[in-house]
Amino acid sequence: MERFGCGAGGYEAAAEQQQLSRQQERHYRLLSELQMLVKALPSPCQQRLSYTTLSDLALALLDGTVFEIVQGLLEIQHLTEKNLYSQRLQLHSEHRGLKQELFHRHKEAQQCCRPHNLPLLRAAQQREMEAVEQRIRDEQRMMDEKIVLELDQKVIDQQSTLEKAGVSGFYITTNPQELTLQMNLLELIRKLQQKESESERAFS
Repeated sequence: MERFGCGAGGYEAAAEQQQLSRQQERHYRLLSELQMLVKALPSPCQQRLSYTTLSDLALALLDGTVFEIVQGLLEIQHLTEKNLYSQRLQLHSEHRGLKQELFHRHKEAQQCCRPHNLPLLRAAQQREMEAVEQRIRDEQRMMDEKIVLELDQKVIDQQSTLEKAGVSGFYITTNPQELTLQMNLLELIRKLQQKESESERAFS
């Protein structure tokens, strides 16, 4: 009986060893693919992505969870951008309608107006048109500020999520150089994910 117990333990150890060597192989493959992809990046970025950073990134990518997280984050970002873009178009269309309506109203008023009152009417209409144009500028500026804030918030969400997932190079920052590096890291992950799914399709 004891010999059987020892055998089972030995089998488990062998299975663990096999699992470990499979993970090491995968880590090495991911790392070498990352090193290949990095060569396409601008030189300053290549210098920032050390062997250790890439090795840590390959480790984080081992079980495929980070690929799924990044995919989800990018989908959310695209939906947000699409939504904000359609809100901006909607506002633009409302403004166009507002100006057209005002133009027609002014034209009608001028046609009904007595000639000696026309200069007064035109001056009043000019002031109204300027007020409407100012309102449109303000609303557009507010919309653009809202878009920038929402997109900034999405970036913070992405940084925070990827930092919690243990992806090296990700933390909450507004430093332009760090943001560029993070965008390049995201691009590397995305390209690697495409390669992975292509090779999976080739083997299936």
